[in-house]
Amino acid sequence: MKLAFRQPGLVTLVVLSATLAASARAQDSTVSATSICGTDSTPAPFGFADFTWLNGNSRQHVSVLDTKAFTGEFRADVSYIGDFNKPRDHTLSGTSESGRTGEFQVQQLGVGGDFHCGHARGRLMTQFGMYSTMTPRNDASPARGQWDLPNAYRYISEAYGGYHWNKLNGVNLDAGIFMSYVGLFSYYNYDNWAYQPSYVSSNTPWFFNGVRLQIFVSDRLKIEPWLVNGWQSYGMFNGTPGAGLQVLWRPTGAVSIHSNSYYGHDWLGIPNRMRVHTDNSLQVKYYDRPTRQFDRAAFSLTVDAGCESGGGVQCASSGGGGPAQNFVGVMFYNRTWFADNSIGVTLGGGAMNNPGRYLVLMPPINGATAFSGTPYFTENPGDKFKAWDASATLDFMPDEFTTFRIEFDHRAANVPYFSGSGGVTPPSGNTGPPGSLVQGWSPDLRKMESRVNLALLVKM
Repeated sequence: MKLAFRQPGLVTLVVLSATLAASARAQDSTVSATSICGTDSTPAPFGFADFTWLNGNSRQHVSVLDTKAFTGEFRADVSYIGDFNKPRDHTLSGTSESGRTGEFQVQQLGVGGDFHCGHARGRLMTQFGMYSTMTPRNDASPARGQWDLPNAYRYISEAYGGYHWNKLNGVNLDAGIFMSYVGLFSYYNYDNWAYQPSYVSSNTPWFFNGVRLQIFVSDRLKIEPWLVNGWQSYGMFNGTPGAGLQVLWRPTGAVSIHSNSYYGHDWLGIPNRMRVHTDNSLQVKYYDRPTRQFDRAAFSLTVDAGCESGGGVQCASSGGGGPAQNFVGVMFYNRTWFADNSIGVTLGGGAMNNPGRYLVLMPPINGATAFSGTPYFTENPGDKFKAWDASATLDFMPDEFTTFRIEFDHRAANVPYFSGSGGVTPPSGNTGPPGSLVQGWSPDLRKMESRVNLALLVKM
């Protein structure tokens, strides 16, 4: 301190020199990044209007961290779920959005963002919390082969690299893990109008692992073919990849129409059983008065249908081809916004019919997974499953980055499916191989479930 006091000019000179050097390095870095990455002359996809009102789409207009080469992203989803059935093991059944009840849980926490430099592009989003175990357990494909794919991908929700061409309104080729958006709702609850989506969304893929080609024909039309390992699968179930196509058309700023189609062979060890699926959604903003207390209103309608054929089943019963194995589902949601879009109210629900249960989420009875199955809840050809649900959601959104959500859900099925008060875990914990029979014990499954979801959702 004495030296600094007695020779202030020397210290000041050293500090100033270091500051100038650091500033010069920062400027050089900025100039280098700008010259290498340049600017993209292609218009933003669907940039002709504001689509932050859409279900399954972020409502943000700005990014907190945005540079020439990287746009950062942080997501947090923390929830408390009160199940009126009060399962003693705190375990929910039949949902991929939330897994435990009566506890505060981090459902999802992700850090990542989008990389973009010149024509190169990429995206990485990590996933920690309950998604990191709930999502992999619904994929049976890693049972074929080695290298433990569920753990290899457990903490990744999106990871791909790609290339961009300044053609038409933009053309992108991406390879890796990307979101599927079959079923309208986003994998990330912050983007959705409701916390618990209906079965059409909850029971269809959240991700694909493969290659996609995004062709923005105009600022209103996108055509996107996929070649993927399979239906929400890290690996390939047999020897044939799945193929799909999305067509997304937004003729005006108040209408969005998309259709997804899929074809694959997605039964482990049954290579001749094929699956087809069509997913179709219409979203309409039918009221928009930004200067009034009642700001905005929109609805979404989604209709899905599909079937499986071969390996002892057929799409429809017509004689000796085996039991019918198909899927029909519908869901409808209506969203209203108030007080400068800071309050949102959503009412909706849906229903599904899935004989053969090939899209029904396996309840985690004694640790059962999609691969293990369980004799307590069979998924045999001909097994019937019908279900419906309804929900009411209230959102408080003080800014573009935060949502406080409270939601009431009621779900019902024609067979016992939801966790009852006795739970789905043996008294001494999971016993024996996953999903296996435990002597003297059986899970408490009910035909109905009602619960309240409380969630804090953050995206920056």
